[in-house]
This record gives sequence, structure tokens and C-alpha cells, in this order.
Amino acid sequence: MKQITLTFPDGSSISAAAGITAAEIAGRLCATPEKILAVRINNEICSLSSSIDINATLEAVLPGTRDGSAIYRRSLCFILAAAAHACFPGTRLLVGHSLGYGYYYTLETDKPLSRQQLDQLKQTMQEMIQADLPIHTDVLSYEDALKLFDSAAQIETRRQMNYICPPKIVVNTVNGFSDIYFGPLVPSTGKINVFDIMPYGNGFLLRFPATANPDSLPPFEDIPQLFSVYERYKKWGKLLGVTSAASLNELIHKRAANDFIDTAETFQQKCIADIADMIQARCNVKIVLIAGPSSSGKTTTSKKLSLQLKALGFRPKVIELDSYYVGRSETPKDENGNYDYECLEALDVAQLNQDLVNLFDGKEVPLPSYDFTEGKRFYTGKTLRLDAQDILIMEGIHGLNDKLTPLISPEYKFKIYLSALTQLNLDDHNRIPTSDNRLIRRIVRDSRFRGKSAADTIAMWDSVQRGERLHIFPFQDKADAMLNTALDYELPVLKVYAEPLLRCVNPTQREYAEASRLLRFLNNFSPIPASSVPGRSIIREFIGGSDFKY
Repeated sequence: MKQITLTFPDGSSISAAAGITAAEIAGRLCATPEKILAVRINNEICSLSSSIDINATLEAVLPGTRDGSAIYRRSLCFILAAAAHACFPGTRLLVGHSLGYGYYYTLETDKPLSRQQLDQLKQTMQEMIQADLPIHTDVLSYEDALKLFDSAAQIETRRQMNYICPPKIVVNTVNGFSDIYFGPLVPSTGKINVFDIMPYGNGFLLRFPATANPDSLPPFEDIPQLFSVYERYKKWGKLLGVTSAASLNELIHKRAANDFIDTAETFQQKCIADIADMIQARCNVKIVLIAGPSSSGKTTTSKKLSLQLKALGFRPKVIELDSYYVGRSETPKDENGNYDYECLEALDVAQLNQDLVNLFDGKEVPLPSYDFTEGKRFYTGKTLRLDAQDILIMEGIHGLNDKLTPLISPEYKFKIYLSALTQLNLDDHNRIPTSDNRLIRRIVRDSRFRGKSAADTIAMWDSVQRGERLHIFPFQDKADAMLNTALDYELPVLKVYAEPLLRCVNPTQREYAEASRLLRFLNNFSPIPASSVPGRSIIREFIGGSDFKY
């Protein structure tokens, strides 16, 4: 029998028979094998039931890690789907967007669930968890998978099989219920022990722990304005009949995508126009502050909003917040000793506020520039004075934080929060995470305009998200308006650029697991050529060819 070499995190290795499963050697992976959720095999995340038939380096995937948290949430969603199938047979369960540390769900009926129904659903999940039922991963033929999804009335999953046609389909099964999840699950239901279900809107929230505290649920923090934006887009998608990857793929294959692209762009432009109307209605707004997480499209949004404001008689002027960085010697450092340009203290808040106060007093102000190579601010002689119809636009991660503009009266400020919140799902039970949308945007942009590989972008993404959690997300509810910058046709466009970049990440790199996951995710979409993207689309900020100058 073929022998293979398995290497463990402590550097030790053993010889084993090819075909051994990760579960059989879990005791060698860490001191608490009962906590292992999955295993990293040559930098690919795999279930514990996976067999190993080549030389491999192994590492346990544990709770409290980014990978472990993703597996926990995915498995929790699977248990919920199985419980809903048992409690509400014949009724589709539909996953929505994330809200706080939870996912929003509805039933196909759109009728609110009663407290009794929610209690029944939660109790069924708890009984499955207490029974520690095994979660099986099986491989079906394409034909057998079609029969399975037809018999289970999983409509969107079955429709997607018309466009994604592999000869083998990986299916997960628990307690007689089968479904597709695009990543490994825990080996049994007993691994999932912290969750809650709470009523919300016309549905409910499936709540889960934060990555940093896997043993408890964080307090629920409602963001009704963000939920309202999502609901508006969800209703829009239903009206057009495009709510899933399958329905979008159907449009692409019928060569009807261009009409949908025009409609999506027009709807987003209307949302921007609505915000411009809100600014005009406030009468005394002097500065518009635009904030949002990485790759949410802040730059293009500021340009498109400027056009709408011009149409209303304003003369927008842009102030570059990056120009107000303090000198390199004064820039704070993070816990790793690197310069932290994302913290508020990296900006000369005092000088910014003095300049704004002077501008609003009708004075002429010299505008700074910043040399990132030298790490110093300088002046070129460029100045700015505001006339009666002028309005400032400033975009940056701290825009919603009043500590950025403490000397400016609240009545002068209008704050906008951006989020790339697609209303599409992969199918009934698999959502499209906002962070995945933004990460793929950034991978494409970093490659095309910053000379970075996909591995480079993936490697720094945890740090980017940490900054967002500290400096952006806590201030979402301070926004006067929220704008969804996702375009529901963008992933088929970005796919064309991202897939070759992701395939260049190799199994010796730690980023391979994330690259592989993103490739599986993008495989759900048929491509759309870049030539179909309008010149002023937000997508052009990432793929290039924009009519705007950046």
C-alpha cells in the first residue's frame, strides 16, 4: 500500500497509509482534538472526513479563528435548514443578508413567523445538536443530484444545475435532509452549541458568536436603516425576477443581461439622486462626508453624487482627507510595529477643522498635499474659497465619526454610509457575503492598478477588516443616508478578471485556502464581458476604463 508523509504544526511528521482520514489523526493536530472543526491540508480547508492520499502538511481549524468561524456559521445554517425542513415541510426557507452577528431569514410566504413557530424551530435545532448527529458528505452523479433537488423542491439549487454542470456534486446530509454548501462543514451537529433565533421584520435572525468570542453571543445591535436599504433592493430584485445566481445566469444565457445592466445602473443612480434631494432639502448642509469599508466604491460615488448635486444647482468641491495625514514621525504604529494609517490619530484633525471653520467663514484656505514616499505634508499654492452655492465633499473611513469634525456644527454635515450589499443569493440557503463582494473587487483593483497579487491582497484582508470593525462599522447608525453600491451583475464581470489571479495562488501559500474558496464561489456565475459595463459604473473603479478621472 502506498505510504505518504504527514507533517504537523510542531514540525514532526509520520508515515501513514494513503487514504487515511483527517479524523483518524486528529489527536496529533492539537491538544484538544474534540474542538477541531476542520483541517487545513496543504493550505486547503477540508472536512475531517476527508481522506489524504498525498504528502501533506496539516493544521487544525479551531473555533476563535476566521476559518473556524466561517465553518461554524455555515454548519449552523445547515442545521437550521434541516430543522426548517422538518418543521415546515413544503415551505421554502430563504436566507437574506447579515445583520450584526446574525443572518436574516424569511419563509417563502413572507408572513411573519409566530413565537410558537420560532420556538418550535429553535427546539428542533437544539434536539439535533444534543443528539450529535453525524453530518455526511457524499458525492452524487449529476443525474442523481437533479433527482434529489427535484424531490426536495429546492428550486433555486435545481435551476443552478442548468448552468453549473459538473459530473460530480458534493452534497451534505444530516437527519435525512440533504443540501449543497460551498465549503466544509463540521463532522457532527454537537460541535454547534452557541446560537439563538430571534424575531425580526417579517422573518427572524439566526444569531451566532463573534469570531473573537466563540463561546457566547454578543449583544444585538440593530441597524434599521441598513435593513431598510436591503429590503428596498430585495423588493426591486423580486420585481425584476432576479434574486439568485441561477436567475442571473438565465438572463446571461438568454443574452438578456444588457437590459438588466441598464436597469441596475439606473436604479442605483436613482438612489444617489434621492440622496442629493435629501441634501438639498436640508438647506444648510455645507459638507457631505462619505464613509464605507474598503472597496465599497467611495470615490466613484462621490463623483456621481457631485453630478447630481450640480444638477440641483450646487457647485461641489472635493477635499482629499489623505492630504491631512500627520508626518511619518507622528504616525501611530499598530501592535505589529507597522504604521497605522487607518486610525484617527494618523490625521491632523486640528488642522482639518481649522481649515473647515475658515472655509465656512468665507476665508480662502491653502490646501495641503501629502507625499507618501517621504511621509510629509506639503503645500503647492493651491487654495480654496467657498461661494454661496459651493458644497464640500469629503470621503474617507472616518467620515461618520464626529471626532473627525468636532468643530463643525451638526447642521452643516450630511453623512453617507456605503455598503456593497447585493440582494442576490447563490440559492435559497447560501448567501453572498458583502465582504466577499468587496474582496473580489479589491483583488481585481490591486492587481490592475497597484501591482499586487491576489495572495498579497488576501494576506492583508484580515487587517483591513479589523480596521473596518474599529473605525467604520461602529458608526453606521450615525449616517443620514445609506447607499447600496453593489450592482447585481458585477460578479460575472469581476469573475473574468479575478479567476486568473486566484489560480496563481499555489498550495504552498497560506492564502491558497481563501483563493480556492473564492474560485468555488465565482464558479456559480456565468461571465459577462467588460464591454457591457457603462463608462460611469462603480465597477469601472475596479476594472478600469472609467469615464471618470481618479
